[in-house]
Amino acid sequence: MRSSGILMHISSLPSPYGIGTMGREARKFVDFLVKAGQSYWQVLPLGPTSYGDSPYQSFSAFAGNPYFIDLDTLVKEKLLTRQECESCQWGRKAQKVDYGLLYENRYPLFWKAFGRFEKKLPKDYEAFRQEQPWLSDYALFMALKDKNGGVEWRKWEPAVKRREKRALERARAELHREIRFYEMLQYLFYKQWNALKAYANGRGIQIIGDTPIYVSADSADVWANPGQFYLDEELLPIEVAGCPPDAFSEDGQLWGNPLFRWDEMRKDGFAWWIKRVEHMARLFDVVRIDHFRGFDSYYAIPYGDATARNGRWREGPGMELFSAIRERLGEVNIIVEDLGYLTDSVKRLVEDSGFPGMKLIQFAFDSREDGDYLPHNYKNHCVVYTGTHDNDTILGWMKTAPKDSVKFAKEYLRLTKEEGYNWGMMKGAWASVGDLVIVTMQDVLGLGSEARMNTPSTLGANWQWRMKKDAAGGALAGKIRKNMQLYGRMPK
Repeated sequence: MRSSGILMHISSLPSPYGIGTMGREARKFVDFLVKAGQSYWQVLPLGPTSYGDSPYQSFSAFAGNPYFIDLDTLVKEKLLTRQECESCQWGRKAQKVDYGLLYENRYPLFWKAFGRFEKKLPKDYEAFRQEQPWLSDYALFMALKDKNGGVEWRKWEPAVKRREKRALERARAELHREIRFYEMLQYLFYKQWNALKAYANGRGIQIIGDTPIYVSADSADVWANPGQFYLDEELLPIEVAGCPPDAFSEDGQLWGNPLFRWDEMRKDGFAWWIKRVEHMARLFDVVRIDHFRGFDSYYAIPYGDATARNGRWREGPGMELFSAIRERLGEVNIIVEDLGYLTDSVKRLVEDSGFPGMKLIQFAFDSREDGDYLPHNYKNHCVVYTGTHDNDTILGWMKTAPKDSVKFAKEYLRLTKEEGYNWGMMKGAWASVGDLVIVTMQDVLGLGSEARMNTPSTLGANWQWRMKKDAAGGALAGKIRKNMQLYGRMPK
């Protein structure tokens, strides 16, 4: 069925508290999607972010980001006061997230909330704790990070680092209250997320969520499950993840994530991955898996190298993993990110899995890109994007892309300045045969490079963009809705 959606992360929503949350503005955005004739809202990974603020480098593959907890809701629940929330500094720029201020001010507020929360625990709190098998290790991990001044877990005292039984028992006793604090944050996060998701689903909007293939080296996942990753006797990575040199980067991309020990995962039927996909399938209506080609073959870079030049390809689990997932969980709604250079075996894996892949229109006009992303070559079983979180906006791309690429795009899509290059490219996506089209909110708003979400392989200015309050108005929704009617993408 032909349908459409919009990509905008929770962090990009307006709010008076420095970052988007799962409160009133999130529901207003759902209402905007309904008025605009949309069927989907796509968000980025929801995990708690670490150094660099990237949602793709999280302290946990299962936990939620406490920054997204809505403070106004906590005021209504009498866990905070309005004065406490408004007395904090949240940043001078309403369209930018100041992560430093968030870190300094959000957690002291949450500790105040915890002091009131623990006096009268909600009736469903204990049930929540018992139903989340990952929560105990995650809360202990975060409490230990605080105790150790935030340093990565491999620098903790050896007995705790190696999870020796007595050391963990001692830590749990010593950090009992800190552990309960982090458990409370997850309870509040999931309570608010489930309420938001129910609101969206009740209005006919399904949520697409992103799942990175890899987890962060400094995460509860690696600390609690070291045997699932390629680590040496000192618990240091042997090889790490990344991408080889190509036309976009002569040094390749060095991500630094530890690699999965697929031979060990195979022994227990890929239990960790099944738990992860099961969790994501509860969290979202549709799961987008990032860097899908890594399941066919993955690029392994020697740990300690400064670039990705010396990496080599190794064989991944292929369909064996997805057959195991399907056998245990049944059919899960999954979209796979299969962008970039694809070998025949990767294409075969996508086809064998039955999952729809992605088509990125900006790539269609880039001479460095081997994949064929021109809309006349699409098949209906795919998801079409104008751009993703890693791309410049359409208007930014029009200014920064090679002149030949821009000229080709104008000719192919009949782009005109009068209509708006962003509207012309989005119409090219909506008019395609792809079953589903996702456009970014920045492109819907006609914003330039200043609104770009992420520039890969850079630090310091990413993941900060926020939408202006009331930018998603009725006139804009009506304009999008007319295009949905024109291109047959209205919800049935």
